[in-house]
Amino acid sequence: MTTLAAAPVAIQTRDLTRRYGATLALDRLNLTVNRGDLFGFIGSNGAGKTTTLRILSTFLTPSSGTAEVLGHDIVQGADAVRRVIGYMPDFFGVYKDMEVEEYLDFFGACYRIPAAQRAKVIDDVLELVGLTEKKGALIGALSRGMQQRLGLARVLVHDPQLLLLDEPASGLDPRARIEVMEILRELRRLGKTIIISSHILSELETICNRVCIIEKGRLIYTGPVQGVRAQMSPGAVFWVRVGSGLAEAVKLLQACPEVAEVTPVEQQLKVTLAGASGDPSLIAETLVRGGAKLLELREDEMTLEEVFLRVTRGETQ
Repeated sequence: MTTLAAAPVAIQTRDLTRRYGATLALDRLNLTVNRGDLFGFIGSNGAGKTTTLRILSTFLTPSSGTAEVLGHDIVQGADAVRRVIGYMPDFFGVYKDMEVEEYLDFFGACYRIPAAQRAKVIDDVLELVGLTEKKGALIGALSRGMQQRLGLARVLVHDPQLLLLDEPASGLDPRARIEVMEILRELRRLGKTIIISSHILSELETICNRVCIIEKGRLIYTGPVQGVRAQMSPGAVFWVRVGSGLAEAVKLLQACPEVAEVTPVEQQLKVTLAGASGDPSLIAETLVRGGAKLLELREDEMTLEEVFLRVTRGETQ
C-alpha cells in the first residue's frame, strides 16, 4: 500500500515576528507555502504583507522567529536564499536612460550569468513577458504596464524557483493587469512557485490556488480559496426564481426542516440551507412537489472580497 507524499514545502515560517520600535508589524506568523503554489497574500495597507515579503527576500531580519525558503534559513543561509528567489517590490527603480536589453544584461551580470549565455536568457525572458519588440527601446519611453513587465523579466533573469511579488499590478489599467495575470499563470505552468500580494482580490480569486489573510500582522486564514468561503458561510445559499406564487413558495420552503432561512429579494428567493454543504435538490424537490413552477436555482458564491470584508476590520498597526 502506497501513501501520497505531502507537497514539498517552499516556504515555512515559525512564529515570525518583526517590530519597528513599539510597533508590532508581524505577530508570530506561521505560514506554509507549497512548491507550485500560486499563493495570494491578502491584507489591508499596514497589515504586514510587505514586511513579510521583505523578510523572506532577506532584506529585513526578523525580530524573533524563523523562516526557511526552499530549505534555506533566511538568516543563516541568506546568500543561498537570494540565489533561488526573485523579489519584485511594489515600487522599484528603473534606469530610464538605459535600453531594455542593457538593463537586463546588467542584472544578468550581477547574477554572474556568463556573457555568452546572457543574450539567449534576455531573449527568453523578454518573449515570456511579451516585450521582445521593445528590446532596444529606452526604459523611460515604456508605459507603466510595460515597465511592470520589465520588472518581472528582471526577476526572471537568473531563473529563480520562487517569485515574491509585492503588488505587481499596482497602478495598471485593466488590460495591463490582465496581461500581467496571464504571465503569472504561465510562470506557474512552468513550475514556478509564486507569492503575490494584491488589493485586486477579484483577480487573486481567479489565479490563486491558495491564499492567506493577515491583519495587524496576525494570520487570520490560510488555505484553499474555496476553503475560506466555506469557513465564512454559515450555510449553503441559493437563489430561486419561480413562475408565480412567490408567497406560497416561501411557505413551502419554510416548512422544509433542511432550510434555515428564506428571504424574498425582489422577484427572487434567497434560500439558506442548514449546512454549508447542503443539497440543492431538496429545494427543487420541495417546490415541485408543492406545485410551484421552478424557473431557476443557482448557488450564491461569496466572492473573495466579501470574505475579506467579513474577516477583517480594516485595522493597521
